[in-house]
Amino acid sequence: MRGLLYARYELVRAVRNRRFFFFSLGFPLIFYYAIAAPNRNVPNFDNSGISFPLYYMVGLTGLGTMIAMISTGTRIANERQIGWTRQLRITPLTTRDYFRAKILTAYMMAALTILGLSLAGASIGVSLPAGRWLGMVGLILVALAPFAALGVMLGHLLNVDAIGPATGGGASLLAFLGGTWFPLHHGFLLDLGRLLPSYWLVQAAHVGLTGQGWPLRAWITIAAWTLLLTFGAIYAFRRDTQRVS
Repeated sequence: MRGLLYARYELVRAVRNRRFFFFSLGFPLIFYYAIAAPNRNVPNFDNSGISFPLYYMVGLTGLGTMIAMISTGTRIANERQIGWTRQLRITPLTTRDYFRAKILTAYMMAALTILGLSLAGASIGVSLPAGRWLGMVGLILVALAPFAALGVMLGHLLNVDAIGPATGGGASLLAFLGGTWFPLHHGFLLDLGRLLPSYWLVQAAHVGLTGQGWPLRAWITIAAWTLLLTFGAIYAFRRDTQRVS
């Protein structure tokens, strides 16, 4: 019960954060309409096999949801600064409940971003069968798992002054290397992109078009980054709590 109450508190606090809503939902929506609407009739964007509106719908969904997930670190850094995490440690709330609430809130905010951009895509002509849309959203949610761990890790490693640039800059760089703004066809950027979860996040668009899921390489990449960053988050949390004990 205490875990559910804390999760509810986290969600209410996140919903009231206007700046968060702008960067994770408002900013991608503005970009989407500015870029995709004038090119709504382009059926094959840069030889990707994906229509312009669909490609940017998923690409900007990737950017917005990455920000939603990594922004967990901003809330953690703020709580550390004001001593809130120290207070929580003397309550019956367990460490597992604490992180479960953080990650659940991040996923719920990411879901709002997915819904907002899906509606925006539909408003300018993106039309997908329900099964393909659900498959695409499912892969997006899976691809976000490493970013949930990344947010927790950054929140316990960085202070309030550093977490903002790290979150914004990190999400922007990952979005660029993941092919958010243009398809990666060949060369160094493609080779590098395939090693990152942000690339496969954008590649979820192919499910919406063809119904075909990720290759095995994608699942291995997502799983490897999730495990690596989860261990990093655990280490950062233990290091942080031992220091303030």
